Amino acid sequence: MSMHILILHGLNLNLLGQREPEVYGRQTLADINESIAQLAKELFLTVDFFQSNHEGDLIDKVQAAARAAGVAVGQITGFGAMSYLLALRGLAARLS
Repeated sequence: MSMHILILHGLNLNLLGQREPEVYGRQTLADINESIAQLAKELFLTVDFFQSNHEGDLIDKVQAAARAAGVAVGQITGFGAMSYLLALRGLAARLS
């Protein structure tokens, strides 16, 4: 059975690759989603993506997902786009 994971992208991430590329790089959110989806497939996980510039929308998504899911088990920050891949690998290991 494939585990279903919700990936939330927060404020301004829709502008990745466009906004200050000298600071944030040229990788777009679509590029990041594609790399996450590829790794998820390798790990036999299913992923859905949601991005919003409104914190309330993000909270609504978390609360809706929490009705049928567990709680956060960890946090990875500081590795840029690679943080998503590290987190997905950690979560897959935790769930197996």
